Amino acid sequence: MTIQPSSNQAAPSNEAGVLIVGGGLVGASLAIALDAAGCRASLVEAAAPPARSVAGPDERNLALSRATVNGLRAIGVWRHAEAQATPIRHIHVSRAGEFGSARLDAERHGVEALGWTLPARELGAALQHRLDECRLLNRHVPASVTALERHADRWRVRLNAADGARELEAALLVGADGTDSFVRRELGIEARVEDYRQTLFVCTVASEREHAGRSYERFSDDGPVALLPLAERRCGLVLTVAAEQAPEVAAMDDQAFLALAQQRFGWRLGRLSRPGRRHAHAIRRVEAAQLTAPRAVLVGNAAQTIHPIGAQGFNLGLRDALTLAELVAGANDPGAADLLAQYAARRAGDRAGTMAMSHGLVRLACLPQPFLAPFRSLALLAYDRVPPLQRLLARQGMGFRGESPRAVLERLP
Repeated sequence: MTIQPSSNQAAPSNEAGVLIVGGGLVGASLAIALDAAGCRASLVEAAAPPARSVAGPDERNLALSRATVNGLRAIGVWRHAEAQATPIRHIHVSRAGEFGSARLDAERHGVEALGWTLPARELGAALQHRLDECRLLNRHVPASVTALERHADRWRVRLNAADGARELEAALLVGADGTDSFVRRELGIEARVEDYRQTLFVCTVASEREHAGRSYERFSDDGPVALLPLAERRCGLVLTVAAEQAPEVAAMDDQAFLALAQQRFGWRLGRLSRPGRRHAHAIRRVEAAQLTAPRAVLVGNAAQTIHPIGAQGFNLGLRDALTLAELVAGANDPGAADLLAQYAARRAGDRAGTMAMSHGLVRLACLPQPFLAPFRSLALLAYDRVPPLQRLLARQGMGFRGESPRAVLERLP
């Protein structure tokens, strides 16, 4: 059966060492990392990439950890995005009505930035630029997987593409197809789901005072609110409300919405103004019971979808992708059972730690019980004032936890 790849990519074939289902941020990153390592792969993308355009004030924004930017730089993506990124030089964590706070400062930890803020559209465009440069990658777009069939040494995958049905074979099948993963379901991997009964409103706002590269995370009984630094004295606003309040907040005019955001965040940046268009996202936690199946593996949101508190979702997913690419690059058989066991073992600590941190912050930092207030404040003060805890918080905030993939590592002071 004939496959039609992009003109600058690998010769047509119905066989691939690795077949990635899902062309989102993590799936595209994995495809690029494999190509950079000299590994042949195929990428199934549900939709053609959007037309590239200049980011506007309505963008969803990503907080990329330092480790993530190291990884994107290593696979050749960051050079396409760096000009649109804003460095995060300070992080301030607090809770409304309580005395404790924790602060991180890049200079104190010997780095120029703890991370960077980047509009999601700009990262998507950078990934597309880099995908266009891949030479060993076959892309199937637009296409969707309709059936999976496992054999002893490979998977046979049926696609429904614009020009008709076709079949592909691969030694390793990767599910990178998001929270409601078709691949995860077809592999028979159970998922634990928790509905937080919260809705996230995302937009950009202008601030009266200069943010100076400072990122804010503020907790309250009503949920977390965050402000991420952007260019031209704008900030990415992330406002969490109870699910039952979401229709009311969605119906607010700009003035009422800004008043709510101001009341929840406070006045550290002065008056907030000029909001962009709001986007609402229901929040749930989804955890795959296992990361692997025979000759198959899950990465990114297909493996775990976490609360956006702390902005760790894509950062965690990229470490999935880079770890898998590192293991596959040195293997004769990318779907071998021992390779997949090694992948699951290497991701276990990072995955469990990041998910526990995210879940714990939601449950503890936002609980309304007054008796917790002094303990929360003392914990924040300890992270702010005790050097070993400060270093631990900084390293984890920069994305260095567990057995990190080599692509993200650097020697820190």
